[in-house]
Amino acid sequence: MLRALAMLTIVVAGAASADPARFVERSVDVQGKTYRYQVFVPAKTVEHPAVVLFLHGSGERGSDNQKQMTQGLPPWLKQHMDFPAVVVIPQAPDDTEWTDPADAAMAMAALEKSVKEFHGDRRHLYLTGLSMGGYGSWQLAVDHPKTFAAAAIICGGVVSDDDDRNRLYVHGVPKGDDPFARVADKVALPVWIFHGGDDNVVPTEQSRRMNAELVKRGKEVKYTEFPGVGHGSWEKAYATPDLWAWMFSHKR
Repeated sequence: MLRALAMLTIVVAGAASADPARFVERSVDVQGKTYRYQVFVPAKTVEHPAVVLFLHGSGERGSDNQKQMTQGLPPWLKQHMDFPAVVVIPQAPDDTEWTDPADAAMAMAALEKSVKEFHGDRRHLYLTGLSMGGYGSWQLAVDHPKTFAAAAIICGGVVSDDDDRNRLYVHGVPKGDDPFARVADKVALPVWIFHGGDDNVVPTEQSRRMNAELVKRGKEVKYTEFPGVGHGSWEKAYATPDLWAWMFSHKR
């Protein structure tokens, strides 16, 4: 009886002294360049937490390690500090894209460093991004098919709306191939796609076509389109009640 009470006291004391949820700043060196990023660290409830990689949109690019905190998942996290997973929040430099090899490598390096530092569970790594970060999420899903357990991709796309290969697009599609079919062939993880029905920045048709190609191949995909919503569909997406239960139900 006394032994059991002593053990309970240790557990309660440990829980009481656990650090609260917080955001911390970190940096990672990739090919001789230093990139700063943010990490949401949850209150310690499990030894090996899930880890989410979040890719921001084009308006949050820079080097201040702050602008990427202003849209999408970071503001949502500030209102939900009980979120149980580590969230890695890198920042793409000005005039670059998440689909660029250098930015993609930086995001993956920040994820890897965070998994090691915070003892993340490699069976529970997740991917999400919006707009430019939605493109980047498709890119990482294609390039790292065995890394992530599931993804939530918001108002993203696969090709430039004017088919200009000098602009944002998913790299690695051979010339002449259908980009949507090619990406769908390569994606090997469950995906929940979100898009606004009246998006005039990234056409909604991009997500509709990706959903159709994944469905055609019998892959696990959910699709949510918000009628009357423009480009800023991420607020509704991250507020979707069962999003995280769905994400965390998947593991590698």
